Formats: sequence, C-alpha cells, structure tokens
Amino acid sequence: MAMRRTLLSSLAACAATALLAPAAWAQGPAADYPSRPIRLVVPFGAGGSTDMVARLLAEKMSVILGKSVVVDNRGGAGGSIGASEIARAAPDGYTIGMATVSTHGSNPAIFRKLPYDPIKDFAPITNVMSVPSVFVVNASVPAKTMKEFIALAKANPGKYSFASPGTGSLGHANIENFMNLAGIDLLHIPYKGAGQAITDALGGQVNAMTDNLPSTLPHIKDGKLRPLAVLAFKRADVLPDVPTYTELGFAQMGDGGWFGLVAPAGTPRPIIDKLNAAAHKAMAMPDYLEKQKSISGESMGNTPEEFAKQIKAAIERYTAVAKRANIKLD
Repeated sequence: MAMRRTLLSSLAACAATALLAPAAWAQGPAADYPSRPIRLVVPFGAGGSTDMVARLLAEKMSVILGKSVVVDNRGGAGGSIGASEIARAAPDGYTIGMATVSTHGSNPAIFRKLPYDPIKDFAPITNVMSVPSVFVVNASVPAKTMKEFIALAKANPGKYSFASPGTGSLGHANIENFMNLAGIDLLHIPYKGAGQAITDALGGQVNAMTDNLPSTLPHIKDGKLRPLAVLAFKRADVLPDVPTYTELGFAQMGDGGWFGLVAPAGTPRPIIDKLNAAAHKAMAMPDYLEKQKSISGESMGNTPEEFAKQIKAAIERYTAVAKRANIKLD
C-alpha cells in the first residue's frame, strides 16, 4: 500500500511538472534576462546625435537592467552597415540597436539594394527621442529669413548651393523635398559625411545645409551659421525665434527625425517587453530629461506596435520624396 501511495505521488509530481513546463519554457528567454552585457549598435560614428541619444539611454538602462549596455559604433554607408549588423545578430536580446529616420526611412526609399529589410529584419522595441534638424546658411548669405532665402534662390536658380553628408543621405532627401515644395533650385554638393559638409558650410564653400540641431548649435551661437527653419514638432527651446517648416507653410516636410530602439527579428516578445519597460523607465529619470532638454530632444516613447507604424510612415514619406526628386541609388 505504501509502495502504491509512493508511485501515485511520483506520478502526480511528474504530471505537475509537465503542466508547469510550458509556462516555465514560455518565460524562459526573459526569466533571467539579461544575464550578461547587452551590445547596443549605433549605425553612425561617435559624437553624432544618434550616438548622444544611445549613450544617454545606455547609461540609464545599465542601472535598471543590472547589466552593462555597451554602445558599439558601426558607422558607414549612411547607417546601412550598422543596421545590417543589428539585423544579422542572434535574436536573443544581447544585440539591440538604434534605428533612425535614415536607416528606417530614407535609406529604404532611396537605395535599391540594402543589406537589410527595414520591416522584416527587425523587431521594434520603442521610439526614444526626436531631435530637430535645422536649415542653416553661411553668415555671408544675404538672407535673414527663409522667405528672403527663397526669394534669393528663385531670382538666381542654381546659384546657391547646399551641402549634404552624401548623395541619398537624409540631409540630401530633406533639402530635395524642400526645393520641390518651395519651387527653388539649389546646387547639391555631396560630401562623405557630415563633418566635412559642416566645415565647408562654415568656410563659405557652400551656402547652406541641414543637420541635426545639436551638431550645428555651437556654430549658430558663434554667429557663423544662420538658422532659417527647424524640422520638428515645434520650435526648439534653444532657438525660439526660428520657425518650423510647418509654420512657414511646408507641412509636407514632416516633423523631424527620431531615434528608436530595435532588436533583430525573432527576438522573443518577453525580452522586447522587458527592454521596452527599461527604456521607458530610463526616459522618465530627471537627469535623463535634463540632458534630453539640453539637446532640444522630445520624448517619443511608445509601444513596439506604435513604433512599427512610425517606421512604415517614414518609409512611405521618403519614398514619395525620392520619387518626386528622382533619387534612386544602387
């Protein structure tokens, strides 16, 4: 009888284990996640706006998750090299990356052959921050406002030039869009990166350019570059007198760039949810908010589904821009 009771107890224990196993397996990937450092791939070089946002977020998420979030800059090809690195990584939550309007908006619209699919190869985690971009002219250009600059450009088609970080870059696409909307013709001077573009805009070799506000603000404060418009939801706190494109009558320019978090496609949803929660907690910290304000950033935290919709909307917007401007590259 005792043996029978023992056998029944063993069978009951096995049955209970079998019932619990699927639940334990389901939470398995996130149960002890993270158990080692997480790599955060930034598809641009150190010191740029994407890098600034990534490092700010990584510092806070490291504390929240209890494991280091290590920034890994993989710049080149307008962000395509780093984005491809994220897409090819193991979908285990230990490689995540920054997605931008370049990598997940203008690049898919402009380049025929990308080493990644912006929709199929990624699992959105959350959008993080928007940072305004600003249209600036060299201080020698005789235009104090965008209205005056448009009048100058219309009176002298092809005379005034603009710099971009490269053909097909976001800076190129944005000014092509603006030229189309404003009915002006500017000469495009492409560079291999934003650094040289800014250098020549400062030196007067080119007349105008557009770039993220944190990169251009020091030169605006020095009086070497003059801001004429910001691409953002609203005016930048640090440039309260500079109107948005929408205020100027160019709502089709959109509302500026954003920086978000993505993981490789196939990353388990419990891990995505854990990263989303950690990012949102980081984004609510007072010192994070203070630093965000210092670079004129706006919080963009949302759900993975909402971020996926924003990515699709960016691709659609820049596909239309590329078509109008006839920009298509291999």
